[in-house]
Amino acid sequence: TSTSDQCILLASRWADNETIEEPEGPDFEAFVAALSEVCVTLAKKVAQDGEGATKLVTVAVTGAPSDAEAKKVGRTIAESPLVKTALFGNDPNWGRLMMAAGRAGVPFDPDNASATLAGIEVFKNGVPAAFDKAAASEAMKTDEVLVTVDLGAGDGKATFYTCDFSYEYVKINAEYTT
Repeated sequence: TSTSDQCILLASRWADNETIEEPEGPDFEAFVAALSEVCVTLAKKVAQDGEGATKLVTVAVTGAPSDAEAKKVGRTIAESPLVKTALFGNDPNWGRLMMAAGRAGVPFDPDNASATLAGIEVFKNGVPAAFDKAAASEAMKTDEVLVTVDLGAGDGKATFYTCDFSYEYVKINAEYTT
């Protein structure tokens, strides 16, 4: 959310490339795929370069009533200080994930929801899943962690990229002044 992180795309015709006239077709699809790849790569790099970050975290939300509601849930999870600190501590804390999902203001029944951390199911059908906490914690000790939450309430989906909150993040921001 830094005011300095931005990406601007301009179409000036100065490159003198052939204009894509049809909003469908192989040329348009190739352009959209290439542009999407660039944007996702940049988004990941911005998240990975967070102050004091030790891991890139992908938050994938599925099963929301709509894509817009999946975005609300994904953003709430991705921005939650409690989730981010648990990720830094390699704590497979399903409660923090589901708390953030519930706080997003999107209706869903926890009895239909599930969540994974680093590929390990930690929550299913309204209760903690049976999992080896030590193994899950070990699986989270990587530079990249995937968090998935399936709300079981529809076809909406969204993906967010974020990072953890480390001791260094607190130090950097505690010492920063304007």
